[in-house]
Amino acid sequence: MPARTQLDGITAHLRDPRGLRPARRTAGQAPMTAVAALMIFVVAFIFIATEKVDKVKVVLIAAGLMVALGFAPGSEIFFSEHEGVDWNVIFLLFGMMVIVGIIKQTGVFDFLAIWAAKRSQGRPYRLMVMLMVITGVASPFLDNVTTIMLVAPVTIVVCQRLDLPAAPYLIAEVLASNIGGAATLIGDPPNIIIGSRANLTFNDFLAHMAPIVVVIFVLFTLLTWVLFRKSFRYNPERVAEVMELQERRAIKDGRLLVRCLVVLGLVVVGFGLHSVLHVEPAIVALIGAGVMILVSRTEAAEYLEEVEWPTLVFFMGLFVMVGGLVHTGVIATIGEWAIGAVGDNYFGAATSLLFGSAVFGAFFDNIPYVATMAPIVEGLVAEVPDPATGQALWWAFALGADFGGNGTAVAASANVVALGIARRNGIRISFWEFTKYGIVVTVFSVVIAWGYVWLRYFM
Repeated sequence: MPARTQLDGITAHLRDPRGLRPARRTAGQAPMTAVAALMIFVVAFIFIATEKVDKVKVVLIAAGLMVALGFAPGSEIFFSEHEGVDWNVIFLLFGMMVIVGIIKQTGVFDFLAIWAAKRSQGRPYRLMVMLMVITGVASPFLDNVTTIMLVAPVTIVVCQRLDLPAAPYLIAEVLASNIGGAATLIGDPPNIIIGSRANLTFNDFLAHMAPIVVVIFVLFTLLTWVLFRKSFRYNPERVAEVMELQERRAIKDGRLLVRCLVVLGLVVVGFGLHSVLHVEPAIVALIGAGVMILVSRTEAAEYLEEVEWPTLVFFMGLFVMVGGLVHTGVIATIGEWAIGAVGDNYFGAATSLLFGSAVFGAFFDNIPYVATMAPIVEGLVAEVPDPATGQALWWAFALGADFGGNGTAVAASANVVALGIARRNGIRISFWEFTKYGIVVTVFSVVIAWGYVWLRYFM
């Protein structure tokens, strides 16, 4: 198929994935709507970044403008795969929030906090590395959002007990989760989208993504000493108090904990068998939440109180905002330019995908960004005569999108969830406090990944 014909098909699919007729616009009107939609998005992002207005209010107003002005596809935002709300993400988050809320009642987070504090002997950097390793090892198998939901409450408790500022530890864990989650098909939500579009298996991700993820993660643990060294303070009196605690006494209900851990284990297995069972992670999370409610006999008010409703609403509004960019052709225009600029320079294409995805993924949230760009990458790969080189473009795309998730406070689901948990516990992490560390780690990770792509696929 000629490149132009294929691109037209991709563009048409992005603008109207259900095969409906596109909106009637003249040649002069279409660019104007795209510019207007882009302006709404940019202004909203500026308000989010400056934190002058609550970010939930910002995205709701921006999303409402997108729909009211016809930039988003009206009622289709509830159904469209590419232009609407990604309910898989919303219900995955909701299900895991319910699960974590019930597990929290057992006291296991206090147990883990005391255990971690005692094993690290209260040494701040040693504690940070320990928590990052736990996060980084769990993220490839639990997915990074779930891991943050489990680890963040533990971190807050242990920091309170040791009189340490929790913000640096939470930020380090989120950065670690986004790096570690890149290693597998299920570790980072964008990987699931890419794997489905490119027919890549769990083992494919392990073979191509895991090696560089391990290297970057090890180097990242060393980098954290430089990034957060001013936050490390040792309080011998608080450490002595913690060392005298008996962590087992923190468990409030042992039987309930066993039942919850069994259900959580089954949920993790369900996530791991995603490609075999063909059941979406969101469905697995919702079923797990339902079973956990049954075995715990928890009242609705108790587990719903733990749900981060502002976080869920924020994501819904963000998805609609990005859907407006898709519907008006902004994303398709970017893809058209990319395909035209690449030609037969495939290393240049890989470089553009890697760095471009890191930049755009940092500002658009990497889940909707990958969902909208994946068809464009598929069209680009289809023009590559060598299948191995074509697959290399997918890996460059995945590495850029995954590591770009560390770029800003709204670049990945795990970031938003962690900041929401912090806020509920009275810990304020501003957009810029997170972003000043995230940008450094993103540049650091992407540059190393670029060298890896060149050495492995193009040298």
